[in-house]
Amino acid sequence: MVIEFGRDVCGDLANTERREWLVTNGAGGFASGTVAGLLTRRYHGLLFVPLRPPVERMLLVSKLEDTAVYAGNEYPLYINRWTGGVLKPNGYQQLEQFRLEGTTPVWTFAFADALLEKRIWMQQGANTTYVQYAFIRGLEPLELKALALVDYRNYHNNSRADGWDMKVDAIKRGLKVTAYDGAVPYYLLSDKATATPQHDWYRRFFLMREANRGLDAIEDHFHAGDFTVTLEPGETVTFVFSTENNPNLDGATAYAERQRVEADLLAKANNGCPDPKYRPYIQQLILAADQFVVKRPLPTRPNGRSILAGYHWFSDWSRDTMVALPGLLLTTGRYEDAALILRTYAYFIDQGMLPNRFPDGAEKPEYHAVDATLWYFEAIRAYYAATGDVHLVRELYPVLQDIIAWHQRGTRYNIGVDPADGLLYAGEEGHRLTWMNAEAAEWVVTPRIGKAVEVNALWYNALAVMAEFAAQFGYESPDYQAMATKAKTGFARFWDEERQFCFDIIDVPGQDGQPYNDGRLRPNQLLAVSLPYSPLTAAQQKAVVDVCAHRLLTSHGLRTLAPSDPAYIGSYGGDERQRAAAYHQGTVWSWLIGPFVRAHLRVYNDRAQARTFLIPLFQHLSDYGVGSISDVFDGDPPFTPRGCIAKAWSVGELLRACQATFLIEAEATEGEAAKL
Repeated sequence: MVIEFGRDVCGDLANTERREWLVTNGAGGFASGTVAGLLTRRYHGLLFVPLRPPVERMLLVSKLEDTAVYAGNEYPLYINRWTGGVLKPNGYQQLEQFRLEGTTPVWTFAFADALLEKRIWMQQGANTTYVQYAFIRGLEPLELKALALVDYRNYHNNSRADGWDMKVDAIKRGLKVTAYDGAVPYYLLSDKATATPQHDWYRRFFLMREANRGLDAIEDHFHAGDFTVTLEPGETVTFVFSTENNPNLDGATAYAERQRVEADLLAKANNGCPDPKYRPYIQQLILAADQFVVKRPLPTRPNGRSILAGYHWFSDWSRDTMVALPGLLLTTGRYEDAALILRTYAYFIDQGMLPNRFPDGAEKPEYHAVDATLWYFEAIRAYYAATGDVHLVRELYPVLQDIIAWHQRGTRYNIGVDPADGLLYAGEEGHRLTWMNAEAAEWVVTPRIGKAVEVNALWYNALAVMAEFAAQFGYESPDYQAMATKAKTGFARFWDEERQFCFDIIDVPGQDGQPYNDGRLRPNQLLAVSLPYSPLTAAQQKAVVDVCAHRLLTSHGLRTLAPSDPAYIGSYGGDERQRAAAYHQGTVWSWLIGPFVRAHLRVYNDRAQARTFLIPLFQHLSDYGVGSISDVFDGDPPFTPRGCIAKAWSVGELLRACQATFLIEAEATEGEAAKL
C-alpha cells in the first residue's frame, strides 16, 4: 500500500480538499470527490453515468450527508462549503485516516472510542456505485443517518432548483428517483438501512475549484431521501446507487468482485520490476491505467473499446489514445484490449485522418489533428513488437496505406507532403492542429502553421514503419523506404547549427509573405530522438537531450517553453483565457517524461540514471488525484499540479518509462532502448 494518510494530513483541510479520489466502471461512468468529502468541482459526485457510452455523462447521485450518533453524541462525517465561503459542518475533523485499497478510497473516522470505516467503489461494467460503512470498534451500538442528495444533469453543467421537483418513490430496500418524464430512473438502495422519501432542495453549495477556473461555482442538490440504520460493533451497512433495478446489495461479494478485477489486472501485467521498493508504485499505475479503458460500441463492432483522455472532463481523443495505448495496455499485458482499440479507431478514419476527439454529445467526431493519425502508426508498431500479431498488421495495412496516400495528395487543413523535401506541412489560419492546441474565444494561442518538428518526426517514423512492414510481409509498392529516406534528408532543415537544437517549426508563413523558422525552445523535438526511427545524427540526438534536460526538465515532466523566452508563463491558472495562454507557454506536461526518458536512454544507455527521473512522479501518486498522475503542473517551482486529476497519456508514458528503466540490468542496443 503506497497511499495512506494519518491525522497529520487528514486534520488539515487544505491538504484533504486538494487531494481527490476517483473510481470508475469501465464504461465511462465514475464517482469522484475530495479526501475531505467537500464538493469542490461540478465533477464531484457518487454516480456519473454515460447515457451513450462512454460519453453523455450525467450526474445522478451527488453525495451522502452522513452522521454517526454514538454514546449520546452526534458526529457529522461530512462537510459543505456554502456561498460566502462558510464551512458547515466540519465532519473532516473526525477523519483519522485515509488510504487507497487498490483504487478504492477508504476513510476511517474516529470519535470517542469508536472507529467507523467507509469505502466507495463501482461495479465493473455497470452504472452502480457502492458506499459501505463498517463499524470497526466501539463499546455500544452506533446509529448512522445518511441524507441522499441527488441530481440529473449533464456533468459539465451546474444544477439549479427553480421549482424542479423530482419524483421519489419508496420501494423495497430503498427509493426510486425519476427526475422527469422520459428521464432514466435510478435507485437508492441499502441492504440494512431504512429509507424515507424527501422532496426538498439544498441550495447554494459553493464549488471552489470551479470558481478558481472562472466558471459558475454555485450549485443546488435535491434531497431525495433519508436513510437510518443501527450497527453493532463489527457490523456493516452498504448503500447501492444504480440505474439497475435489481443490483447486488451484498456489499461483501460486490467488493470481493472489485478486488478480483484488480487482482486479475495485476496478474495479467506480470510486473517484473526487480526492485521491491518501486514495485508498489508500478502496481498502482497498472490499476490507474485501467480507469481510462472504456467501452465504445460500434454498429459493426459492439465490443469496441477506447481510452478516455482524462478525468474529469475529457472524452476520448485519438491523439491521447494512441500516445497512451502502449503504456496503458502493452506494458500491462492487455493485448486483446489494445487490438480492439486499434480496430475500433480504424472505423473512424476519414480522408486519411483520425478524429481529433469524440464530442461528449451526439455530434460527429471532429477531424482537426495532424499528429493523431501519425501516432496511430506508432501504436500499431508497438503492438506488433509486443505481440507479433501478424493478422492485425495485415488487416490494418491497407488502412495505413490509404492514410499515407491521403497525406501525399493532401487532406483537410492544408495537410500534405511538400514534394520538395518530403516533409509534412499543415495548418490554416484560425485552426490548431498539433497537440499544442490551446484556444480561447477563437484565439489560437500556438497555431504552429508550417512544418512542425514533432509532426515530421512522427511522419518519418510512420514511413519507416511502413517500409519495415512492407519488407517483412512482401509488399512492394509504393516504395516507402524511398519516401522515408527523402523525409529524413529533408528533416536536416530543422537543425539549428548555431544553437545546436531543432527549430520548432520551419516554413512558417510570415506577414511579409516570406516563410521563416520558429526557433523557440520547446520539448517537441524530443520525439525526433525518442521515436524508434530517428532522423537525427547521434551527436544531434545528444544535443537535443542535453538542452531539454538543462532548460525544460522539471520534477514532473517538461516545460512547454523555455523560461528564458519572453512569452513564458510559469503558473497555470485563472479563467479560461488565462489558462489557455499558459497551457503550452511554459506549463509542465507530465506525459513528456516518457519521450524524455526514452531519448535519454538512447543517448546515454544508463537505466539507473534514467530511473531517477521517475521518482518524483511516483511520489506524486499521493497528491492531487490520489493514485493517478495529473495532467499538468506549473512551470515554476514548486511545480504545483493543475488541470485534470488523472490523465491517460501521463499514466501511460510513465508506465512505458518504468518498463524501459526497471528491466533487469543488461546491455541493450540503441534500437532496443528506443523501441521500448
